[in-house]
Amino acid sequence: MLNTPCHIVSDLHLGVAKPETERAFEGYLSSITGRVETLVVNGDLFDFWFEWKTVIPRRGFRTLAALAALRESGTKILYIAGNHDCWGGDVLRDDVGVEYHVGPWEGSIGPWRVRIEHGDGLRETEDRKYRMVRPIMRSPTAIRLFRRLHPDWATRLATGSSNASRTYAARDGGAGLRSIGHARLEAEPALDVVIFGHSHVAALERVGARQVFANAGSWLDAPTYIELTDDRIALLRWNGSAERDSLDVIDR
Repeated sequence: MLNTPCHIVSDLHLGVAKPETERAFEGYLSSITGRVETLVVNGDLFDFWFEWKTVIPRRGFRTLAALAALRESGTKILYIAGNHDCWGGDVLRDDVGVEYHVGPWEGSIGPWRVRIEHGDGLRETEDRKYRMVRPIMRSPTAIRLFRRLHPDWATRLATGSSNASRTYAARDGGAGLRSIGHARLEAEPALDVVIFGHSHVAALERVGARQVFANAGSWLDAPTYIELTDDRIALLRWNGSAERDSLDVIDR
């Protein structure tokens, strides 16, 4: 179980995001210290993340330090792997202190029953090619071979090959993941909320009488995030201060 207030962010793609995006996120992390019980990072915080035995990517170092400070302040951090940062390990878990989770997470956030998933590979037609290569990319053999590359070469290779999937919102405007989220809620009446990332399209909408579909959006476009309290779920935009802009709210 995760405690409320709980914030969910996704898709910052640090490393290719503008420097001011990372600075804004560091400011956001500082602003929630002592005010938020749980932070969920729903994938693609980094545009590329890989852990060699003694080396990690340089980009995003300040954010790692800010996350470690937030964790030490008492905020629990759940990091759900995305398609760009699915090779996490001991650095994230032991040095930063996050709970690093590969695959969908389902459990309670306060009184809400929630399923959180990054969303890559879920669309049957559009993601067919990616689903074919994903098991290869994440296989122990591929990871061992990749680790043998010099970090500079490996990073250049990884960031170059991932360019197409990070620079725009989903071509379908998020409709594919939206329909999958709705179908999942209809198939699982016990769920209150389904939250995706990946599409870069922020969303908060009621499904049926009491269920909710949400997407935190991407900070490449705007600094949006989801907030769950015991009484409501909200789509918010950070404006540089503790006072945030409310874009939409659904009461429990």
